[in-house]
Amino acid sequence: MNLKLSRRDALVAAASLPLWGAAASQANPADHYDVIVIGGGTAGIPCALFAALGGARVLLVEKSPSLGGTLFWSTGQIAGSGTIFQQRLGIEDTPDAHFADCMRINGATADPELTRLTVDHAGDTINWLAQQGFEVMDGHPVTGIGHDHFTARRYQQGTKSGLSILDALLPKLNQAISNQQVTLLTGTSATALLQQTSGAITGVTVDGPFGRKDVKASHVVVATGGCAANPRLYEELHGVPLYAQTAYPTSLGSGLLLGMSAGAAIVGAEKYACLPGLIPDAYRYPCQMFAYAPLNPAARSPWEIVVNARGERFVREDHPSVHQIERGIYRQPGHRHWAIFDADMLEKSDPIIPDWTRQRIANEHQSNPMFHSAMTVSELAFRAGLNPATLTATVNDYNHSIAVGGADAYGRVSRPSPLAKPPFYSIAMQGWTLVSFAGLSIDASLRVLDREARPIPNLYAIGEVIGAGATSGAAYTNGMLVTPAITFGRLLGQRLASGQSAT
Repeated sequence: MNLKLSRRDALVAAASLPLWGAAASQANPADHYDVIVIGGGTAGIPCALFAALGGARVLLVEKSPSLGGTLFWSTGQIAGSGTIFQQRLGIEDTPDAHFADCMRINGATADPELTRLTVDHAGDTINWLAQQGFEVMDGHPVTGIGHDHFTARRYQQGTKSGLSILDALLPKLNQAISNQQVTLLTGTSATALLQQTSGAITGVTVDGPFGRKDVKASHVVVATGGCAANPRLYEELHGVPLYAQTAYPTSLGSGLLLGMSAGAAIVGAEKYACLPGLIPDAYRYPCQMFAYAPLNPAARSPWEIVVNARGERFVREDHPSVHQIERGIYRQPGHRHWAIFDADMLEKSDPIIPDWTRQRIANEHQSNPMFHSAMTVSELAFRAGLNPATLTATVNDYNHSIAVGGADAYGRVSRPSPLAKPPFYSIAMQGWTLVSFAGLSIDASLRVLDREARPIPNLYAIGEVIGAGATSGAAYTNGMLVTPAITFGRLLGQRLASGQSAT
């Protein structure tokens, strides 16, 4: 997970973008739209834009004062084959290879039809963005960044992270708004779907500065975010607490609730996956991220060991697949884990927390309850809330295998130093996520499905509202959140404009 763009940076960047006042345009209740798009973010903007470019009359509804959604928050990493960026570097690639890589990384847990739809059209989406001025970072595309790598260089990030994508989308959308092809309502919520007794969706109830109105449409697209900023809904859908408040603040699950109100099925909760290494500000749910230790061997070779709440090792710390480390943490009580290291490891290794000095790591225990230090392993366990006998045995077993040259119990290869020189240190960490994995059930035509897998007439869903698990699976698959959001938005907009709603 690349977190180079801070919240402050994102908010400063957002402040420089245009705000559309709701007074700029109004939806006349007597009007009938071809398409209503709920959500003006990563998926909603291209959907509204391409529907308008295809001749449809579009209403775009966004509850925030500005468009962009999680593109303010996201690194905006995308992936696709046959792109101009690959051609510049002489990289040969195909959708079939892209599909195979995605399913390998997520263990074939992503929806194969939605994955196929993504990879078959991702290259065209990226090339269209490039035509609008989207440019990638030096050296991109790459095989990977923070997660398991592709076998080909097809993964790229814009020079301004997610804002690079927004900059490519907004000029065309602004033009469509000026041409009255798109009616935009910001600061306006979609509070209900209008549904006939037959089940067909006929419009949306919107609520904003001009009051509450029913607006009719031939097609309604739910393109909202997930629910990773709504602790109660997140836990209800996933059966797992929202451990940390790290998601975009408007990801409250409103689109999920709209879909469920119309009879939509929720799928994908079982694909929940947590990231490693969040250091919480306190033992509470949801916590705030105090610091972040990626625990990614591709970025930093580990010296420390990682233990669970019982004081036991549970994973190969230098496993070449960070996904395997993530899955190991997923299986631990409360998804909590502790990094355990000694003075020699602290002195010789790169700091486990990027941008922190070794001195700060060594002294943080003086004021932070997530950090502990002691002169013996047993005392360290007491202070950290771990079982002293178990942690001592774990450390002794690790040291013994190094001393005798024996195999590591978890297959670890890199063991540069025993854990033997006091003082000893521990850092408490929490599994965490930025996204919700559960979402509205859809088919390959992006139609919302009910609990018996039947399409709800005239209702579609794209973006995180379909759940990260739909296209990323039970893993963090490179580019398989932002890429399908933009791609599905483009495809659905085109199809609805041309009347191909079920193809």
